[in-house]
Amino acid sequence: MPKDRADTDFDRELDALPPELRWREWMRRIEAVLFASASPVPTRDLARVVGQGASVDLLIEDLRADLEGRPYDVVAVAEGWCLQTRAAYAPVIRMAADVADQALDLKEADVAVLAAIAYHQPITRDGLKEIFGKEISRDLIGRLHAQDLIATGPRSPRRGAPYTFVTTDRFLSVFGLSSLRDLPDHEALQDAGLAGQGEA
Repeated sequence: MPKDRADTDFDRELDALPPELRWREWMRRIEAVLFASASPVPTRDLARVVGQGASVDLLIEDLRADLEGRPYDVVAVAEGWCLQTRAAYAPVIRMAADVADQALDLKEADVAVLAAIAYHQPITRDGLKEIFGKEISRDLIGRLHAQDLIATGPRSPRRGAPYTFVTTDRFLSVFGLSSLRDLPDHEALQDAGLAGQGEA
């Protein structure tokens, strides 16, 4: 949504409508914005299309209730909101839609390195080497970067100022996380045997 242009003809308040129709229209506006957006939309941006006193969180709650039984839902992802297909419909979509180019082709080593970056970011290749006990290839880092799952972070304050790696908003979106705080507790994963050193 353009942030530098205010449309003077845009009626946020909808004062001419009765309260129940006003609320329904604000829900539709939020749904339309989420439908049209290719990335998660922050709450503050959604607030720009509804009345000044309206609660975006309550509107989303009502919209989610309205979408119950539909093949998609409104979910919190990467500090914003988006429409997301329900997991039960994944096989149907793969069967009929051209989504092959959207599928992630991650090897076990890719997932292990991605998890290490997620839990220890910002982290250098040397930091990854300490975790896995061996050098992590530039090709593996390149694959994760090419899929926009990781990005270059700040330079490390260590000698030579090596680059660090961090996860991206796409990482959060792909794994259905609202923020990094939603990552499973690392110690609990280790206790369950799901977060070993792994092979990279």
